[in-house]
Amino acid sequence: MTRWVASSPHRPKRRPRRRLPYLGPPAYSEPPRWGFPALAWRWPTAVPGQYSGTGAPVTVERVRSVGGHAAAMMWAVAALSLMAAAGEIWRYVLLLQSRGGALSDQVVATSDAVVTIGAVLALAFAIIGGAVTIWWLNLARHAAAEAAEQIPQRKDWQVVTYLLVPGVNLAMAGVILAELEHQVLHRPADQRPSPTRATLIWWTAWVVSGLLFAVTIIWRFRNGVQAEADGVILSGVTDLAAAALAVLTALTVRRISTLLAPVDPKRLRKLRVMSVKNAPDPELRKTRLAHSRR
Repeated sequence: MTRWVASSPHRPKRRPRRRLPYLGPPAYSEPPRWGFPALAWRWPTAVPGQYSGTGAPVTVERVRSVGGHAAAMMWAVAALSLMAAAGEIWRYVLLLQSRGGALSDQVVATSDAVVTIGAVLALAFAIIGGAVTIWWLNLARHAAAEAAEQIPQRKDWQVVTYLLVPGVNLAMAGVILAELEHQVLHRPADQRPSPTRATLIWWTAWVVSGLLFAVTIIWRFRNGVQAEADGVILSGVTDLAAAALAVLTALTVRRISTLLAPVDPKRLRKLRVMSVKNAPDPELRKTRLAHSRR
C-alpha cells in the first residue's frame, strides 16, 4: 500500500533590509583626495574639445588667438606690398623721365632700394603669415567640426598638401575655405558646401593674385627695353593684387573667428554677486568636528 503526502515547497522569507539612521554628513580623518578641480567658473567656449595634431586642446579662444596673429601678419604683408608697388610705380616714372635725359644716381638707387626692401620683406612676411594662417585654418576646422557635432571632411595633412602644391592650391584653397564655412554656419553634413559671396570674392582674389605672380616670373625671362618696362608695370600690378589678397585674408580670418565665437570672452565682465535681498539666514553649525581646521 502506497501513501502519497502533498507538502508545500519551503521558501525562506527574505529579511527586510535594515536602514541605518541618518548620522549626518560624512566625516574624514584627513582631507579627501577626490572632488572637483580647483578652477574658477569658465564660459562654455573655454571647455577643451578634441585635440588637433599639435597635442593641445582646440578651443575658440585658441582659434581667436592664432587668428589674431595671422590677421596681423596679413596686414603687414599688405603694407609691405603697397610699399613695393609704390616703388615699382616710382621706377616706371623714372623710366619715362630717362628718355629725355640722365637721372640722378641717388634717386635711382633709392627707388631700387624701396622696391627691393618692400619685395623681400613682403615675401618673408607672406611666408610666415601663410604658415600661421594654415595653422589657424586647421584649428578652426577642428573647432567648427566640434561645434557642429561633425567630423572634419579632410585630414590635416591633406589640407596642407593641397595648399602648398602650386597650381592645385589655386583650386583647392577656395574649396577648403567653403568646407570650413559650411561647418561654421552649422549647415547639414549631407548638404554640398556652397560658398558665400565673401568666400567667392576671396577665392577670386586668390586665383588672380596667383596667376599674376606666375606671369610676372615668366615675364622676367624676356629681353629688351620694352619688356623690362612692361615687367615693371606687371610687378606693380602684382604687388597691388597681393596687398588686396592680404587684406581680404585678414578680413576672412576675422570673420570666421567671429562666427565661431560671436562674443569675445576677454571682453566680458566677470559675474559677481553684488547683494542678496529677502534671503533667509543660513543655518549655523551647532557642533564643530574635532578634526575640522576651521
